[in-house]
Amino acid sequence: MKKIVAKFGGSNLKTIEDIRKITRTVERYERPIIAVVSAFYGITNRLTSGILECRDDESRIVALQDFLREMKEDLISRCIRDEDTRRQTTAELGARLDDLRRVLLGVHYLGEIPPTVHDRVLSYGERLSSFLLAAIFRDSGIDAEERLPEDIGLYTNGELRNASIDFSRSEPAVAEALKADTVFVIPGFYGISPDGKTTLLGRGGSDYSAAAIARCVHAESLDIWKDVDGFMSGDPGMVDAPHRLHTLSYREAAELSYFGARILHPRTVEPLRDQGIPIRIFNIHRYREGILPLSVIGPEPAPLLDTNGADMPHRVKSVTSSHDFAILRLRGSGVGQTPGILGTAAVAIAEAGINIKSVMTTQTSINIFLSEVDIVAARGEVEKKGLSAVSLIETETDLSAVALVGEGLSECEEIASRLVMALSNAGVHVKMLALGASESATYFLVRRDMVGTAVKAAHAAFFAVE
Repeated sequence: MKKIVAKFGGSNLKTIEDIRKITRTVERYERPIIAVVSAFYGITNRLTSGILECRDDESRIVALQDFLREMKEDLISRCIRDEDTRRQTTAELGARLDDLRRVLLGVHYLGEIPPTVHDRVLSYGERLSSFLLAAIFRDSGIDAEERLPEDIGLYTNGELRNASIDFSRSEPAVAEALKADTVFVIPGFYGISPDGKTTLLGRGGSDYSAAAIARCVHAESLDIWKDVDGFMSGDPGMVDAPHRLHTLSYREAAELSYFGARILHPRTVEPLRDQGIPIRIFNIHRYREGILPLSVIGPEPAPLLDTNGADMPHRVKSVTSSHDFAILRLRGSGVGQTPGILGTAAVAIAEAGINIKSVMTTQTSINIFLSEVDIVAARGEVEKKGLSAVSLIETETDLSAVALVGEGLSECEEIASRLVMALSNAGVHVKMLALGASESATYFLVRRDMVGTAVKAAHAAFFAVE
């Protein structure tokens, strides 16, 4: 029987009751699964700030260690009934926190944070979750064992902070390590470099690591447990009467994630495409209903139907938005046709480790879309190049992207006219509009204070309120 990989995120790891729901969920599978877990809610942020504090102040090392110890010991005392298991788990907690303390002492004595040490410190959130949950599962009668990425051979390309899994090396090792009929609990978010160093898989990368493990074991499915009811036609906090999306294609899910839907990490579908492994989305608060997915993501696009089961007259499945957009604008009378301008700027930005989201060009302007947090650094890298054809470099922030997502959007002629009319009627000024950027996504930029109005107007244009 093929394995099921189930991922439990930080939003499911806030309270003691959350832990109990996860335990009951694992029991409800009634078969051995592979559970990939995130850090407890807020812990990664605490470690991120803590490593900076510990670099400058040695007393903060003990403070951070005590904070983590008190939190985890409270969890142990309230969730583990067997005295021997409590004692063993408390001892392992102490050992892991002592290891973290030694790493942080090294940071303090160096007075700096080497990238390899940064990745190792941030991985402790997941390392603490995995062994605690494995112990809690065993105390509840579940045959469970913890396995770390270094134990199973989950190798990466070695890139720090945002690594990718090396599947040619990892697949045989992981498949062999996880073949036993037991519940395995594995920390997400990191893998190991070819030389054995901890390398993070990017912020929110536990979804990606779960997908990578699913690929390595040729899983039956990747089950993502959230605290929401799967993918919707719009954010329930922004639109009226959103529809639940019962089925999506890989491409639709990837585009929705890229443009702000916080259900999946944007890279989650990458490892699963070749094997056609489905992703099933569940709500942990519905665990009593059994293993019934709310949204299923697979290789083939599903028909778009209304609530009565009839074909929809358009291809839009969902409207989503992201605040993480800014523009680096290169102006000049001929920048659009001068060879090498865009390439030089793009290489400079990439070499600084900055991701380019998109590019739009005209004869007199090259517009490079970036995350707002990267805009200052990107501008500095391009300015260093002294591009003679560029007369002015500008930045524009305080922007949001709104995207319409659905397979076949590029083939639907009515999308643009209906969208533009709806936005015009709502008084929304569109900064830029990209039609046909992909077969399944159309997006536009607006001022951030207009994003709510824009999302609501776009959703109303394609989904009737019932």
